[in-house]
Amino acid sequence: MTAPEISTIHWRTSSFSGNNGTCVEVAALPDGHIAMRNSTHRDDGTILFTHAELNAWISGVKDGEFDDLAS
Repeated sequence: MTAPEISTIHWRTSSFSGNNGTCVEVAALPDGHIAMRNSTHRDDGTILFTHAELNAWISGVKDGEFDDLAS
């Protein structure tokens, strides 16, 4: 997708995100990929994932595999 196309999609943040701008934004793209970006640095780039890749990462988060990164 080009930058103009990405700017027209619906981005979402977690309800756990505060008002201080510490958010990761996600969006479902028309081609089936999931896009992620940093809400405070939107122009720094967007990472694209397949559903399988995102599901694997979410499973790891739920299992506590990345807890040390949030401490």
